[in-house]
Amino acid sequence: MKNNPIPAAAVADEDTALVQRIVAGERELFRVLVERYAPRLYTFGRRMCRNEADAEDLVQETLFNAFRHLPEFRFESRFKNWLYRIAVNVCRKRHRRLRQAAEEELPLEDLEKRLPEETARTAAVPLWARLPLERLLSEELIAQVHEAIWSLPEKYRVVLLLRDIEEFSTEETARLLRLTPGNVKVRLHRARLYLRERLKGYFRHGMQGT
Repeated sequence: MKNNPIPAAAVADEDTALVQRIVAGERELFRVLVERYAPRLYTFGRRMCRNEADAEDLVQETLFNAFRHLPEFRFESRFKNWLYRIAVNVCRKRHRRLRQAAEEELPLEDLEKRLPEETARTAAVPLWARLPLERLLSEELIAQVHEAIWSLPEKYRVVLLLRDIEEFSTEETARLLRLTPGNVKVRLHRARLYLRERLKGYFRHGMQGT
């Protein structure tokens, strides 16, 4: 018999109950949240930071900060949303420390002007995101997608990851990043266009025999 995945709402309810018990004094239960979210935070960190060591540091710093500030959690959003806001802030701080030069944003902001109108209209979802799962299991394709994501400027990359990978809603992403929903939509659209252009050569030539 297959194990059905736990619905997101059920996980959120479990998180709320756990946080309430931890804040009330059962601090040892925080390990349950660590086991639940550490692997997902690591994957997010790898996609944001690229470097494995940086991703591991992001997980540790995020969970440490979450544990430290857990009494400040007001249950006004899901615990997952609050946790990812901490992760995004950690990542941004590391990014600012390590960045040597300003990122080029002009190519993304000019991309819609340079693309054919039909291409811009059909870029609502990245090309790779519409492929069957078995195609995405290709190591070569995964490497191409990751490389394209890593080449995005940070402010576009984080929106793409939160919306298309972590599956936060536009409104949730806006709250996480302290942006307006309109800004999230603009950045997401530009990021998707960029990835579509970056990967179109691979799909055109690299997968003809598949």
